[in-house]
Amino acid sequence: MAIATNQQIANYYDFYRDTEIIFSREILRVLRVDPRQIYIKCNGAQWPCIVNSTSFQMAKIILGTKGGAFAQVTQENVPPVSLRFCFIEQGNEKLSFFISGKVTEVTPYLNSKELAILTLSFTQRPPDDFILKLGSVIEANVNFAQRKEDRIIITKDAKYRLGIEREEVVIFVQNVPRKCILRDLSFSGAKVVLLGLPKFVQNKEITLRIQFTDPYETVDIKGSVLSADFIEGRKDIVTASIKFNETEVPIAYKIHINNYIMMSKKSLLEISEHAQQKATMQTQETTKSAQAVTTDVGKTLPAQSEFPLQDNEVNAQT
Repeated sequence: MAIATNQQIANYYDFYRDTEIIFSREILRVLRVDPRQIYIKCNGAQWPCIVNSTSFQMAKIILGTKGGAFAQVTQENVPPVSLRFCFIEQGNEKLSFFISGKVTEVTPYLNSKELAILTLSFTQRPPDDFILKLGSVIEANVNFAQRKEDRIIITKDAKYRLGIEREEVVIFVQNVPRKCILRDLSFSGAKVVLLGLPKFVQNKEITLRIQFTDPYETVDIKGSVLSADFIEGRKDIVTASIKFNETEVPIAYKIHINNYIMMSKKSLLEISEHAQQKATMQTQETTKSAQAVTTDVGKTLPAQSEFPLQDNEVNAQT
């Protein structure tokens, strides 16, 4: 994954500060959250809790109404409350921190009398690591909706940026695994090349399995083949255009595609800025050269007195 900049983290916080993420099982896995290490802390004691959802400004947690934690944090004039998050980093190292806040709302969980949802409004900006992790998921979902058809041609550079070692992947056509070669990818689909006949691939339900290296993970994307045609000059090799099932595209896949798009956008901006700087420098150099030539010409021209005036010029001056 690309190294985050302070500007990127600031943009995440400014653009998505109110966007709420539900802590589903998939989100927990993608963010590598350790749910056993999430606690609510108050008045020197801490209790385990479940995070239902969170944003950069608040979190909704689930607590039992019969426990000491609920009694402590819902009392009047409650002392400051903190929520502990824990993430598992590469090498199984743990990253944990507390975010301070105050309880601003208490509602029953699914009309239960034994469970309640507490809204904890943060009283401090979350750590940069927290903003970066959640921001990457939110940005991927936003771009998934806005840039579905942006195609990534699978080149050597694209494989490196996507974190794909090889373009050879596996496609399951009606649950039967077959080898294929990636030709392009997007948020919404893919194009692959495989051995076979179009009629045995066309309109079939498929699962495309791709292995990524950063981080190492295998992602399965479900979809269907919209069209299949022979490659020109061959009657045994097919190009298949795949459309993914929009509601089933894994978040991990969205993040990989989004990272590539954002890296490419950054590279284009850097190239544009470099070109502008180069053009500005060339303009400045041209201006300096012109000024230098003017100065040199002025020095080499003889004084006016060295050229006697013609009769018509004398008449004109008088």
